[in-house]
Amino acid sequence: MKEEHTGFTLILPTLIFMGLFTVFPLFEGIRVSFTDKHILKQAVHFTGLKNYHRLLSDNLFWLSLFHSIIITASAVALQFVLGLLLAWALKQDLPGIKLFRSIIMATWVIPVVATVVMFQFMAQAGYGFINMFLKLIGLGRFDIYWFGNKNAALPLIILLHLWRNIPFYGVAFLAAMQAIPQSYYEAAQIDGAGPWKSFIHVTLPGIRNMVIVMVTIHVLWTFNNFEFVFLATGGGPVNATYILPLYVYRQCWRSYTVGYGASIGTVMLVVLMIYFIIYIRIHERQAR
Repeated sequence: MKEEHTGFTLILPTLIFMGLFTVFPLFEGIRVSFTDKHILKQAVHFTGLKNYHRLLSDNLFWLSLFHSIIITASAVALQFVLGLLLAWALKQDLPGIKLFRSIIMATWVIPVVATVVMFQFMAQAGYGFINMFLKLIGLGRFDIYWFGNKNAALPLIILLHLWRNIPFYGVAFLAAMQAIPQSYYEAAQIDGAGPWKSFIHVTLPGIRNMVIVMVTIHVLWTFNNFEFVFLATGGGPVNATYILPLYVYRQCWRSYTVGYGASIGTVMLVVLMIYFIIYIRIHERQAR
């Protein structure tokens, strides 16, 4: 009994911290979503589902939701595939591979602002790397500012996510692969399995837990990512990269309609919860 009290006492500061800075803001945001709270007005009235009813006819909300889903699905799927390939390459015994493993995480530690500025320079018309390369291969007629093109801006935002996160995936998957006993691969070879079958039946099951962690974290991070779009395009051109986090920000700090912004944030929470429930159940079935 005394040990239980001691354990509870030790975790109490953490519980208080989480309650104040995580649980309370979460429920407060949900509560505010049912009001007409406005930063410039003192009076706050309960409006029920009015904000959510407004969302149904808000075209910019649906466009932002679509863009958020496209960016998240594309970025996470490509990061997973390319991260696996990178992990396989890092696992090979090649000259200089240890040095490459050491510097590969540079994309992760470079500040987001510096990353966006670097990509903006590369996408500049005339002297940007992308346009210089296009001129080199005879496609100079496509010399434009790529972040200012409504068809290219969204793929470039996805590319920003890939450039920053693929090394993280690669290093994480490499660590999981190195933890798989070599005897498993030897047993697979004895049973006649080639490299591909060994990868499918030994490597993938062996890194399953790491895959769950990485995909879960990056779905959360990517869906809620605000910096890339805000710094690179501001949601443009012509709302071509408008996403839900940016819409929440502008509703709260440009239009000052905190209640409506909170309702958008609550929808984001519901979307992520639905995804995680489906994703976890799929993996539970596969594990049986």
